[in-house]
Amino acid sequence: MTLDFQTCYRAHCDRDARYDGRFFTAVTSTGIFCRPVCPAVAPKPENCRFFPSAAAAITAGFRPCMRCRPESAPHSPAWNGVKTTVARALKLIEQGALEEHGVDQLAQRLGVGERYLRRLFAAHVGASPAAVARIRRARLARQLVADTARPLADIAFAAGFGSVRAFNAAFRRFYGAPPSAFRKGRGGAAAAHT
Repeated sequence: MTLDFQTCYRAHCDRDARYDGRFFTAVTSTGIFCRPVCPAVAPKPENCRFFPSAAAAITAGFRPCMRCRPESAPHSPAWNGVKTTVARALKLIEQGALEEHGVDQLAQRLGVGERYLRRLFAAHVGASPAAVARIRRARLARQLVADTARPLADIAFAAGFGSVRAFNAAFRRFYGAPPSAFRKGRGGAAAAHT
């Protein structure tokens, strides 16, 4: 992209997301550079310089803005912030991270505190990490009940439940029927083919 001054300045003043990551605006009066989408007040045109990359702006002696974090690429983990932390946590839980370790170790693995992780889940997921793990276990158990002929006790432990009793209670709570009734009613035909 050729850095036409008028186009860049207009895009910066309009906070045009189409230009995010395509150029960076450095403000000579503050020594700071921003992304075109920065929520800060637009600088005067005479104080603006435009750069094709964050590295070029830093090399020219400008500091990154603390609001829009221009040193991170668009949609990178650094730019997405807490959404990335929650997404990583959900992925780790889906992979079984809470089956052997607690929420405290998951938080350490993500580089955040346990209380902070719980607050993030409350705000972004609407459920605790442990609740998400319970749903994962129940979903896996239902799949195994419906798709295999394995004994229910084996399924309980394979899905991550500590006991058959906990498995039965959770299955009944999530699906409204015990696993044996679910298998007879919904999964019997599927189990016969496995």
